[in-house]
Amino acid sequence: MRARTAIVCSVADQGVTALTNILVLVTAARLSTVADFARFSAVYLVFTVLLGVSGAYTGQPLVLRRGGSEEVRGACRSAVAFTLIAAAVLGALLAGVCSVLPGATAPALMALGLVLPVVLGQDTMRYAFSTLHLPHLALAGDTLRLVCVLGALAAQPHGAPAAGLVTVWGLSALPALLLSAALLHRRVAGTPLRLKTLLRRGHLGRRFVMEFAVGNATGQLSVLGLGTIGNPLVVGALRGATTLFGPLNVLYTSATGFGPPLLGGLAGERRRVRAAATLAAVLAATAAAWATALALLPGPVGRHLLGDTWPTAAALLPATGSQYAAMAVGTCGLLALRILDPRTTLSVQVVFSLAAAAFLIGGYLLGGVPGAAWGLCLGSVCKAVATWTRVAGLLRRTAVGRPPLSADAARPGPGSL
Repeated sequence: MRARTAIVCSVADQGVTALTNILVLVTAARLSTVADFARFSAVYLVFTVLLGVSGAYTGQPLVLRRGGSEEVRGACRSAVAFTLIAAAVLGALLAGVCSVLPGATAPALMALGLVLPVVLGQDTMRYAFSTLHLPHLALAGDTLRLVCVLGALAAQPHGAPAAGLVTVWGLSALPALLLSAALLHRRVAGTPLRLKTLLRRGHLGRRFVMEFAVGNATGQLSVLGLGTIGNPLVVGALRGATTLFGPLNVLYTSATGFGPPLLGGLAGERRRVRAAATLAAVLAATAAAWATALALLPGPVGRHLLGDTWPTAAALLPATGSQYAAMAVGTCGLLALRILDPRTTLSVQVVFSLAAAAFLIGGYLLGGVPGAAWGLCLGSVCKAVATWTRVAGLLRRTAVGRPPLSADAARPGPGSL
């Protein structure tokens, strides 16, 4: 597949996945009572966290694999098998615990445990197809899932309980799982199955899970903390402004999750870094154009999108647009680091996630809600500068003949990268 076609398929696949998540919540909200939708949303939040952990532990290390064809195909088979087994064990544990717990949310969590292998297994196959440079097959599976989940949920009666909606939502991914499994089996059958490599101490997934936890938890908790001890308006305003940039989140997720196999096909580290820098410029320009388009929206259109939150969110567009432009540069810098030396990204994520939280709080104390938005922007700028400074340092070490700071990690092996 040509690189341009692969990029289009990767972005389209991520877009279909994001659209599925949005439409699932919208459909569930229309079908449920307020109380049942609150329970469904809580369960879906648990699933989102588990999905992120699964992608960080198995998916992101998988897309960094390089080497012989049989070795890579075996890694894909092992990652999918590991996810299915781990999800089955975790799901059974969750269902068992929730079966004896009181409360109306427990049955919905129990239903999530029962369908967990289906939804997590299908997601891991997306990473496997990306690693094998077959993103169009991932797109086919996710498109089928979108059609099935919407059809299944639309057939449910109004007032359906949360547990029933979770069960229907999870089982609707089964056709996509079976299709993806059939397509993947044709390409990985007969390759060695090495599950122990995913449990070894040097497995990169452990570091990536820590990055996911720090990056997500720090930002979420800092914003919620400001809303608790300060003005609750800060939560709605920042969330409203961020919601408007949802399409850019799809692009950034595509870059980090599915960019390594595409850039890894280029010859030479400098060509890969130049490609990442070019992608950073394109994404930053896209963020600037998107922010400009949002700023030019008429007031009635903005109120239709965000309701009464629109005036406050619109005032934050310059800061949030600048933040997303800086995020584009930082995201591609992390992508370059993942290709050059994947063990160098954890320290950057930890330090600058904490720095962004400090800038957020400091900005709020100095300038209220606009100051908080500019504080987040400053954190993204610092992170972008740090990532590309680290990339330049790794390239200099390579130019003078020195190995990377963690040379063993840069060489893929059967057990770790």
